[in-house]
Amino acid sequence: MEELKIEKEIAEEISKTFHSAEVTVKREKRVVVKLRDDLITPFLSYAKNNMNFIHLAHISCVDWLEDNKFELIYSLLNYDNKVMILAKTYIDRENPEFVSHTNYWDQAETYEREMREMYGINFKGNKRLTEFILEDWQGIPPMRRDFDTVKFSQDTFYNRPGRENAQDVRTTVTKKSGEEIPEIGKDYTVRNL
Repeated sequence: MEELKIEKEIAEEISKTFHSAEVTVKREKRVVVKLRDDLITPFLSYAKNNMNFIHLAHISCVDWLEDNKFELIYSLLNYDNKVMILAKTYIDRENPEFVSHTNYWDQAETYEREMREMYGINFKGNKRLTEFILEDWQGIPPMRRDFDTVKFSQDTFYNRPGRENAQDVRTTVTKKSGEEIPEIGKDYTVRNL
């Protein structure tokens, strides 16, 4: 029996149909497909309707700040052969907009709403791009790499009225217990940054 036979057959079918796609068999049960952004929708349709990748397991995003791009990753599962395809594409980070895939999978709505809030990506065609997880959020989306987590924590939780006498919890616990904070933990406190 040839090793990775099913995965190689899937990769070959994708390469024959989507000539510009970069297709890689990563390991058993995993095929990665990199596509231009204009080919993601036709690819997702083809994978679902012609290759039986009927389950959208996840949509995720990677912030490539240095390249001014977001990478969108669509994880599709075929229940029959248990192979997962990771379909990847890049979109512009400055004006992040992409097409919604809620017409293929209802659950795409949830992932797209989350990415809108966390990265600021607008998914054209998604009718529910409303407040989702973050309430009354102002400013840069919090999963972007240029979001300053330390500043946000200081402004939100430490440097506000009524917190003038607040103490670091680790220092308070150390005083009460008599135990010393390990060296590795001393560097990781918001108050020391």
